[in-house]
Amino acid sequence: MTQSRRKFLTTSSAGIAGGMFWTPGVMAEQLTVTSKLAEGPFYPDKMPLDTDNDLLLINDSINPGIGEVTHLSGRVLTANGSPVRNAVVEIWQVDGKGVYLHTKSSDAEKRDANFQGFGRFLTDSKGQYYFRTVKPVPYPGRTPHIHFAINQGGKRVLTTQMLIKGNPQNEKDGLFKRVKDKKKRDTLLADFKPLAGSAVGELQVNFDVVLGITPKG
Repeated sequence: MTQSRRKFLTTSSAGIAGGMFWTPGVMAEQLTVTSKLAEGPFYPDKMPLDTDNDLLLINDSINPGIGEVTHLSGRVLTANGSPVRNAVVEIWQVDGKGVYLHTKSSDAEKRDANFQGFGRFLTDSKGQYYFRTVKPVPYPGRTPHIHFAINQGGKRVLTTQMLIKGNPQNEKDGLFKRVKDKKKRDTLLADFKPLAGSAVGELQVNFDVVLGITPKG
């Protein structure tokens, strides 16, 4: 990894997302636990050589993945608002052409070779995580979404998906329709907003994940 990219991965998240993060002690009520949603068949069957939190650049490549650049940040919390530190957040999604990093994904031969497709991030002492990726696009049978897995102590503690709030395809999505409770549905939706000051139309989205467990360590 080049020095410039290493600097991006360690400083950009604080600069872009820092203002959106939660301050301990501000939550008096229990939070709604994030609803589970299926892993699906396209968790990578062969991990990429690069699994960091910048999905737009693979290793030291200068050619970025194609799509609407999105800065994805949030926190992993317990239901009482306590941060969950040292949790491994994994995300995976289709590229700008609607293709997963999976050998059985439809149109696999058209996959964007410059898009990482999968990334990991270890939460800090405040439960914060950050990824640079692209806004998800639909593919046959599914509304746009990003898959999430939260791991703690080497064990998967939550598998879910983040959908785009207000996307009309959500109400036709078979998996989303299985979640009947509105509060639970709301835990799966996130706003994609223009990134202030971006000259190239970048987006930002905040997605907090609330676990129904007691954090370790």
